[in-house]
Amino acid sequence: MSGRLNSAQPYAIALFRIVVGLLFACHGAASLFGVLGGAMGGGSIDAGTWPGWYAAVIQFVGGILVLLGLGTRAAAFIASGSMAYAYFDVHQSGALWPIQNGGEASAMFSWAFLLLVFTGSGALGLDRILASRTSSGSNSADSADERASEPVPA
Repeated sequence: MSGRLNSAQPYAIALFRIVVGLLFACHGAASLFGVLGGAMGGGSIDAGTWPGWYAAVIQFVGGILVLLGLGTRAAAFIASGSMAYAYFDVHQSGALWPIQNGGEASAMFSWAFLLLVFTGSGALGLDRILASRTSSGSNSADSADERASEPVPA
């Protein structure tokens, strides 16, 4: 059973990455373009306003990059940091626990993206596909480096 689950791990990570990236991109699109219900009950955030507009750009662009698996680790790192900032700057002052201060989404996104920083894109990510395409003509030492960066089964 463990072997079967371990072999499915890259695909589970990919599915996780795709769902989290899609939800994050939708959140950014709602804030930037007023779609999907808009920002905070309707409308969009005015361009250039701090920190909302910049957060929305990070959400939209970062969500798309994570969804596609392109530059996953860097995009996830920036997204995780922006959500940690959102939690501690906007929500933490309201109450101690995320359920009390409305910061559940910020906390969950922050931890989900931090996980993706360490796991990478998983299967089906564009960065993994591009890396395999460029390494197909390289020597065996490069292939060993790529295998070393993959998660080790427990």
